[in-house]
Amino acid sequence: MRKSILHRTTLLTALCLCFAWPGTAGGTIKIATQGPLSGPLSVIGVDIKGGCQMAVEQLSGPLNKMGFKVELTPYDDQANPDTGVANAKAIVSDPDILGIIGHYNSGVQIPSSEEYHAANLANISPANSNPKVTDRGYLEVSRVCGRDDVQGAVGAKFAKSKGLKKAWVVHDKTAYGQGIAEYFKKTCEEEGLSVGGFTGTEEKYNFDAILAPILAFRPDVIYFGGIFDQGAAMFKQARQKGFMGMCLSDDAFDDPESLKIGGDLLKQGAGCYYSTLCGPASLYPDTGKFVAQFKAKFGHEPHTYAPQAWDATHIMLLAIENAAKANSGQLPSRVDVAKAVRAMSGFKGIAGTYKFDWKGDPVTSQYFVLQITANNADGWFANKVIQSLDIKAP
Repeated sequence: MRKSILHRTTLLTALCLCFAWPGTAGGTIKIATQGPLSGPLSVIGVDIKGGCQMAVEQLSGPLNKMGFKVELTPYDDQANPDTGVANAKAIVSDPDILGIIGHYNSGVQIPSSEEYHAANLANISPANSNPKVTDRGYLEVSRVCGRDDVQGAVGAKFAKSKGLKKAWVVHDKTAYGQGIAEYFKKTCEEEGLSVGGFTGTEEKYNFDAILAPILAFRPDVIYFGGIFDQGAAMFKQARQKGFMGMCLSDDAFDDPESLKIGGDLLKQGAGCYYSTLCGPASLYPDTGKFVAQFKAKFGHEPHTYAPQAWDATHIMLLAIENAAKANSGQLPSRVDVAKAVRAMSGFKGIAGTYKFDWKGDPVTSQYFVLQITANNADGWFANKVIQSLDIKAP
């Protein structure tokens, strides 16, 4: 009798192995995120995390079937490089983390990604646009958005197309803001626009000292490289002092809070425009379902980069799945995941189709120029698209 029971048990075990994934799968896989979840930039960071969260919840099925539990592990970098690096050290020390989605600020991503690189941890950025993010050539670092050296040029060429002759450039002294401002200035000079000044400031409230020489120069356009809270306040004060030329900024200006800060003054004179690496979610043909689900889950329309965060997380999940399959269903190494991310070719997401070049840039990225036409912050995502350009990475 005992022999018969043992025989049946052995047979049952063999049958189970036949239908299980080959190898020893199972365990927990974590995907980390980093972005500003507190502070003035949290409106963007929280929605980037939300896009990641939705992707993990909706797309982990194949890894679950292989025996893995997939978890999202969010970190708040507070838009601060020191905090980002400290978090990065904690992230790479957790062996369950096989990928990191983030950041929002290039000035945080660049030093933090040195930690990811040293630990062979795949990092896909949904939003970081400074050229140095990928120009270091790290296998672990990729992004699904475009670059500031292209975006800055897009803004300058747009100003040229409007017949403008004189510009003044202001930036916020961050890696992101100063970088994009430098590319704007360089292209203005190449296009024949006179640049009266290039001013860096951390001021956020009283711009009298900065605006005095600008207004004396009488530029056709004031360009601001930096974040919306600072740029909108400066543009508002420029209008209050009589500036009626064009106000022009970058993708970090793309937030409804800009209109709450600047009000209708932004739309006076020659108007207010901003370039961006991603348009409103509604611009993309495949984001309708995502927008509806995001709004149902979080109670508002997704802010900038939430769809890109969903795409970046989808790529990461597929890379982990592909690496696990190549490893007979067992937990893949971080190096294998990084290689699988970079090997992704022609991946069709909800906000674009992605193929990475050797540096980790999308081979082709989409850039937009939008004009503020909304009457209030609630209508921000219906701002008018003036230009849409597909441009290859340099």
